[in-house]
Amino acid sequence: MGEPARMTLGPLAGFTVAVTADRRAEEQTTLLTRLGATVLHAPVIRTRPLDGADGVRAATEAVIARPPDVLVLITALGVRGWFNAADSLGLGDQLLTALSGPTSSGAPAPVVLARGPKAAGAALSHGLDVPWQAPDARSSDVLAKLRSRELHPLTPGTRIAVQLDGAPTTELADEVAGFAPDLDVVAVPVYRWELPEDPLPPHRLITAIADGTVDAVTFTSSHAVANFVELAEQIDALEAVRSAFESGSTVPVAVGPVTAERLESFGFAPPRRPRTFRLGAMVQALAQVLRDQAVDLCLTGTDVRVQGRLVMVAGEEPVQLTDRERAVLTALSRRPGAVVSKGELRKQVWANGADDHAVEVTVGRLRRRLGPASDGIETVMRRGYRLAVS
Repeated sequence: MGEPARMTLGPLAGFTVAVTADRRAEEQTTLLTRLGATVLHAPVIRTRPLDGADGVRAATEAVIARPPDVLVLITALGVRGWFNAADSLGLGDQLLTALSGPTSSGAPAPVVLARGPKAAGAALSHGLDVPWQAPDARSSDVLAKLRSRELHPLTPGTRIAVQLDGAPTTELADEVAGFAPDLDVVAVPVYRWELPEDPLPPHRLITAIADGTVDAVTFTSSHAVANFVELAEQIDALEAVRSAFESGSTVPVAVGPVTAERLESFGFAPPRRPRTFRLGAMVQALAQVLRDQAVDLCLTGTDVRVQGRLVMVAGEEPVQLTDRERAVLTALSRRPGAVVSKGELRKQVWANGADDHAVEVTVGRLRRRLGPASDGIETVMRRGYRLAVS
């Protein structure tokens, strides 16, 4: 008979990942849990659709009355939300005609600029032609393209409709209006980004990051980053979060360049991000970062794999470590074979908030977790502990 099959761990088994998203959070959670992660989900942002009283009706009726020469679409959510709102107001067919048919100046159809593939895809799904889209989903690229006049000359009287994102301002439309004299710009509000109605779940998530019990946190929009910072400030945890990011105890991960830049604008360590602006790519990038943190050791001839809060000995069923046990084993594994004093462990694991007895108790429990590899943690009298690697 051959040897029994050895267990393998999913790439994210043993790791805890915080998800801050509101939209598509279930999809993201599914992708992470399939890879073995423990997921903490608490949305830091809420998207509230606007109704007719919030300006959607007025903007839609204005666009229908005088179809635009240029249409700027910022988000897929905004495109879909605009058409849904128009349908609910009984204006859906008229809006589609205004955005796909002759313009007020007599052109066959509006020139459509989309901020990235998602907005472009939403527009195409409604039958609109999209001659240009920003490759990196940046509003600044859309504005630069429009300002260049490559797609439209922007002569006086040019009618431009700008679908706004969820910010409570018309800043984007105001900037467009300044590109040339006498432009006729219509701002189209569709939804608002707001703080979550119940701040307790995101406060708990942020506290877990500050306490060092979260291995990675994902961000999928720049405004979610701003809300995250505001929520952290509410519980006086922003500096602790910043320290967690800088030390590497929690890895911030952004879905794309715009979100990454927003994190850095708040003084956070540069986040990891995928090469492509996709949810699945972000999860894979996160998995690679955390997988690289796993440590393989041979203690007294026994194979040991330390992955997040899991330790697997001799390919057997993995054992869950407490945060203290994990931190002690991590401190020892950084210098395999070298002696690490109790004082160093107190400083690294307890921030000097413990005595030698607490260290001894935790080491004893860690040895029991290691089972047949327990002798791999050696006591060096009056000096400390070391890993007996082979």
